[in-house]
Amino acid sequence: MPMSFPCLPPRRHFIRVLLLGLLATLLAPAAQADGKRLRIGITLHPYYSYVSNIVADKADVVPLIPAGFNPHAYEPRAEDIKRIGTLDVVVLNGVGHDDFADRMIEVSERPDIPVIEANANVPLLAATGQAARGAGKVVNPHTFLSISATVAQVNNIARELGKLDPANARFYTSNARAYAKRLRGMRAQALGKLTAAPNADFRVATIHGAYDYLLRDFGLEVTAVVEPAHGIEPSPSQLKKTIDQLKNLDVKVIFSEMDFPSTYVETIQRESGVKLYALTHISYGEYSADKYEEEMTRNLDTVVRAIQEAGA
Repeated sequence: MPMSFPCLPPRRHFIRVLLLGLLATLLAPAAQADGKRLRIGITLHPYYSYVSNIVADKADVVPLIPAGFNPHAYEPRAEDIKRIGTLDVVVLNGVGHDDFADRMIEVSERPDIPVIEANANVPLLAATGQAARGAGKVVNPHTFLSISATVAQVNNIARELGKLDPANARFYTSNARAYAKRLRGMRAQALGKLTAAPNADFRVATIHGAYDYLLRDFGLEVTAVVEPAHGIEPSPSQLKKTIDQLKNLDVKVIFSEMDFPSTYVETIQRESGVKLYALTHISYGEYSADKYEEEMTRNLDTVVRAIQEAGA
């Protein structure tokens, strides 16, 4: 039961308050005990944008790997692993898109560094395409391509950063809410351009299995995925099978990869007659706070245009 001090003299009351304040300081996270700014590691471009918008000028956001590397095929370098030793926390996708970070952390100077898994409690979709067949339920890690999943991740990150940095917790929460509001506005604006939802029989395919989350925001299901895995071109027999499938299922639109174009895509378009539209995976180019909003706006506009031009 808490003790009460109903009749403490002014001097003793002052000493008690001072001791309580000292105790609170001692129990605060180490990052704040010395007034140091948090250094937050991130693995992917979308997470750089998320964290930058949450922390603004109150913390430093540090990519684990330099811009220009493909995260699907990244092999950790010594200088990248060493960088982990300068960080206070790492924000991860955590559901398969940045598994390289686990290896980096394990062999770094700080194998026990705090980790924030952005997708904790975020509803996940099963992977589609040939890579998922015969392997049980494989999770699709591309949650950042959905506005609703992104908002959930932003809230998760802000909450966990607030625990590490209590002095700025309210600031992080306020920024996360403002950022989420802008993102929801982007989606609402895109959906508002469509006078009606696509027909139930409007079928789409994708080159890469990343875009299920994005298309779900429009009420669309992916009928077929061409690549067996990201960056792995289908064999001639697989390509023929996919083209036949597109024809038989009357697929209207196929979404390709903007940043990693493939020569066989032209073959698919020519042989199937399906209209082709390019989307971005948001994993290429320089890191920036605005990158996610800019590239997702482009993706949303592309899907709207594809639906409109297909007469769906």
